[in-house]
Amino acid sequence: MQEELFISGRNIPNIDPYLQVWHWPISVYLFVGGLAAGLLFFAAIVTVMGKADVYKAAVKNAVIIAPIALTLGLMALLYDLTHKIWFWKLYTTVRIESPMSWGAWVLMFVTPLSFLWVFSYYSDIFEKFEGKYKFLEKFKFLDTFEKFLIKNRLYMAYALIPLTIVLGIYTGILLSAFNARPLWNNAILGPLFLTSGLSTAAATIILFAKSKKEKHFFSKIDIYLIIIELGLITHMIMGFYAGSQVQLEAVQLLVGGDFTLMFFGFVVILGLIIPLIMEIAEYIGYKIPAAIPALLVIMGGLIFRFVMVEAGQLTRYLY
Repeated sequence: MQEELFISGRNIPNIDPYLQVWHWPISVYLFVGGLAAGLLFFAAIVTVMGKADVYKAAVKNAVIIAPIALTLGLMALLYDLTHKIWFWKLYTTVRIESPMSWGAWVLMFVTPLSFLWVFSYYSDIFEKFEGKYKFLEKFKFLDTFEKFLIKNRLYMAYALIPLTIVLGIYTGILLSAFNARPLWNNAILGPLFLTSGLSTAAATIILFAKSKKEKHFFSKIDIYLIIIELGLITHMIMGFYAGSQVQLEAVQLLVGGDFTLMFFGFVVILGLIIPLIMEIAEYIGYKIPAAIPALLVIMGGLIFRFVMVEAGQLTRYLY
């Protein structure tokens, strides 16, 4: 007979409370939420600047992805819910201290605004489709509604700027609010996820841009965003190393642990450093296909969410 002495009442397999219930739907939601926030932010900024005719991909082509991304993100959230029919209870109250409450309400405003924004460009985006089926001629109220949206597009842009910033930051704060998860519980995640979302959005606009001027403009923006993102990641890691023992153990998952290859190999190197070098080279005149660094940035942003969600659930405080 073998005796076992438990010195601590925690960290006992199948007994100690264990949290690893967030899987791919949450990672996908955080990615598409940040991407949509970035796309709508750039569309709104360009409109406010009065440059909609110059940067057409930003305001009407790439931004088509925003309502699709938000819809997919909400579907992923609904799929992840255990009690799906009770999702509406999020909208029966407002809790200022709850990131989930903030996110639910911001999404309620941003999602319909994204559809309205795309519809305001319906005649331009779907010109061939409209020429063939003539929906606006058949349904006069749609034509009137589109003209109303075009007239008020600037007001939508002013509303979208703060809303998309909150949405982009919220995707990171949603994780950092979990005090029991050391890898998540840091103040850098909010700005880091916002910057990452803006970077993936800039990369998406580059894929849709047809003019060289627009590609160069958003390549320049993406260069700055990648540099900021690398700085925030460095600051986050340094903060962990300057923290307590449990924070040191948490960061070891990313630095020398199970997620090192995914984090440094696919996120930092393939998803940030290599695209940064390629975009700088392309910007100063070297012939490099703009789609390659753009796709790498988008890939890195997606993998980054998966790494943070999965690794964060493996870290905890032991009492």
